[in-house]
Amino acid sequence: MTNADENFEIRMPTGTDDPLSDAEIQKYREEIDRLNREILDSVKRRTQIAQVIGKTRMESGGTRLVHTREVAIINQFRDEIGEEGPALAAILLRMGRGKL
Repeated sequence: MTNADENFEIRMPTGTDDPLSDAEIQKYREEIDRLNREILDSVKRRTQIAQVIGKTRMESGGTRLVHTREVAIINQFRDEIGEEGPALAAILLRMGRGKL
C-alpha cells in the first residue's frame, strides 16, 4: 500500500460541489450517524423491555396486550411527530409484542 492509498478516504456523495457546503453536510451526517446509533440502541432496549412486560403479564394470567396502552402510545407518537408517528409507534409496538 502506498502513502496515497493510506490517505484515501471514501466519502459519501453530498450532492454539492461547494467545499464549504460539503464540509457542513459531512458534519451533519456525522451527527445523524451518532443519533442513528442512539435510536437503534434505544429501539433494541425498548423491544427487550416490552417483551419482558408481555411475558410477565401473560405468566400472571393477563392478556397479550393492553389495547388502551397501545392506543395511548400511538396517540403520543402522532402528537409528537405528526402523521408518520402512528406508523412508527405501530412498528415499535409490534417489535415488542409480535404480530397480532
